[in-house]
Amino acid sequence: MSLPHNPTPDNLAPHNPTPDNPIPGQSETTPPYGDGPSRPADASPTAAPPRRVRTLDLIKAKAEGRRWAMLTSYDQYTAALFEQAGVEALLIGDSAANNVYGHETTLPVTVDELIPLARAVASATARALIIADLPFGSYEISDEQAVATAVRFMKEAGVHAVKLEGGVGVASRIRAITNAGIPVMAHIGFTPQAEHNLGGYKVQGRGDAGDALLADARAVAEAGAFSVVMEMVPAPLAARVTAEMAIPTVGIGAGADCDAQVLVWQDMAGLRTGRAPRFVKRYADLHSVLSDAVGRYVDEVKSGEFPESERSFE
Repeated sequence: MSLPHNPTPDNLAPHNPTPDNPIPGQSETTPPYGDGPSRPADASPTAAPPRRVRTLDLIKAKAEGRRWAMLTSYDQYTAALFEQAGVEALLIGDSAANNVYGHETTLPVTVDELIPLARAVASATARALIIADLPFGSYEISDEQAVATAVRFMKEAGVHAVKLEGGVGVASRIRAITNAGIPVMAHIGFTPQAEHNLGGYKVQGRGDAGDALLADARAVAEAGAFSVVMEMVPAPLAARVTAEMAIPTVGIGAGADCDAQVLVWQDMAGLRTGRAPRFVKRYADLHSVLSDAVGRYVDEVKSGEFPESERSFE
């Protein structure tokens, strides 16, 4: 986004330079390090802002048989891009732990580390529903702790809802947060924050365990959750839960019958390399694209080809 043109000729401008009144003879240029959230190339500067997606919109979509997509996002550029591409809900996941901060699991990430990421995503969007994960250790102690953490995300980051993991055992947390006026997305099945208790990354709800997962789904819905993520759940069981629930289900490794789907964006776009979970589909090879671009940049710097004359000032 270029800066607005100053219609006042330089020779008529006052000679007291300020940030809004640059030194005469020196024209302004595009900020070299970015200038805030991106706008669509065809966006009119006077166009009315789009209406924000609400939790009730997603519930209505389920009732009307319309599916919707959710992706993770942790920064302004992906948030704006994903929104423009039609993603209706963006999740600042605790997956930032192993996709932003370099940890092996989601467990180490803190509220203080997630809030700046959530603030960036919320600030860069105008339409998508913005949801923040409550990280491990920020809601387990008590209902009061859960509400306090959720309030921080709403006030300090500007998100529109929070997500937490668990079923029957966290129903009181969900109820307390929603009673405080904060929408909650639940998360059942495989819950990464409990990976050690679950014995590793394993499909949940097979066999007799299916009844327990169904009980979890009922409990979070009755507690007031507006939606529920099901992770690594057998597709037939996820279909049964989806058919029974009035609230939308969001699948990640839970088959095609869920009302919505979510993926970690680095998995979806192929930025993360190595073996991916079975439920991941890579829609691009961003790792190769960036590797090629960076490689050419390094080569041109070393050879002296970059910067060219047209990219230099006189």
